[in-house]
Amino acid sequence: MAKKLSFFIGISLVLSLCNAFNPDNPSGRRILVLLDDFAIKSSHSLFFNSLQSRGFDLDFKLADDPKNALQRYSQYLYDGLILFSPSVQRFGGSIDVAAILDFVDSGHDLILAADTSASDLIREIATECGVDYDESSMVIDHISYAVSETEGDHTLIAADDFIKSEVILGSKKIGAPVLFQGIGHSLNPANSLVLKVLSASPAAYSANPKSKLTQPPSLTGSAISLVSVVQARNNARVMISGSLSMFSNRQILSIKCPEGWKLNKKSGNEQFLTELSKWIFHERGHLKAVNVRHHKAGEGEEPGMYRINDDLEYSVEIFEWSGTSWVPYVANDVQVQFYMMSPYVLKTLSSDGKGLYSTAFKVPDVYGVFQFKVEYQRLGYTTLSLSKQIPVRPFRHNEYERFITAAFPYYGGSFSMSLIDYELRQ
Repeated sequence: MAKKLSFFIGISLVLSLCNAFNPDNPSGRRILVLLDDFAIKSSHSLFFNSLQSRGFDLDFKLADDPKNALQRYSQYLYDGLILFSPSVQRFGGSIDVAAILDFVDSGHDLILAADTSASDLIREIATECGVDYDESSMVIDHISYAVSETEGDHTLIAADDFIKSEVILGSKKIGAPVLFQGIGHSLNPANSLVLKVLSASPAAYSANPKSKLTQPPSLTGSAISLVSVVQARNNARVMISGSLSMFSNRQILSIKCPEGWKLNKKSGNEQFLTELSKWIFHERGHLKAVNVRHHKAGEGEEPGMYRINDDLEYSVEIFEWSGTSWVPYVANDVQVQFYMMSPYVLKTLSSDGKGLYSTAFKVPDVYGVFQFKVEYQRLGYTTLSLSKQIPVRPFRHNEYERFITAAFPYYGGSFSMSLIDYELRQ
């Protein structure tokens, strides 16, 4: 009986791993959603339904559930993690801060949302990702605010300072400001991987709305980040928000108007969250490179080595995931290096518009072990890091020209001296 049970457990594990993230098909992934309360599942159902309609399998659990686990038998059970549990003091099961950071370090994606009840645990995860939440405060804006029940504190703000990136937020402009009520954060200046996606207006500041302001706020204006993202060097993506209510049905469907808005204008929360979640879960901005080739000009086979001054051709095909299929990626800034300790050749690849990038160049007059290297980093896109090693040899003794043009004067001098010597001997 025990053998049968272990057999079925093994089969179920294999099936779950078959649904894991596949770089060649970045859809159909499993996401663990950790909640403070199961009521969030219904109050934020529009956001969850958007993910499920795009093929994601959501597994809802309480954050302190003792059966929580991100991996089993050293294999990850999920490809994404959503933390909608800002007040949790300690995760249940085998999940802790180190486990979540290892999850991201292994190339998996994370969405973290906090609010004024954010625990030290949630703040620590954000700090490790390069974000520092402000302490005991909320973002307040007396100009770009929305009508709320707590008239006067102006903590329900309307933000429309978005990052200028079509790959992160989509090609269609966000049609309305995003309603935000929560805490702001600042970015660690030493972390170049974190980006502000939604910033507060220049009139905003971070303070405690329940107490009198006695000193200048620590965070003001556009320095306040409301939503930030991180793309790690391993292409894992992280979204960090200072508002959990931003994801709620109430703020997605809200048509209450801040001063200056047209009447009955729906908030931009739904469009903003849908487009941003597409990027977070690699439905957009995900690149792959295939068919990396190089060969001598006029030949088709890849040689084992090159000779100095050989003419060669290099090509690679690059595609982008559109959410349903791979489409050709078109750009004019993909470069290849012919590298040994430093780049001897740097060439921009030309595109045929169908995903094929190619170039031709002459092998430098230096022999050794070289590499073809493509290091492609562009805002919002996954990093491509390609390398292929190839040795370069000098001419063999029988490959040099019999007579070197530049040496003709020396040849002439040698023959003339021989002729003079012959004449003197006569």
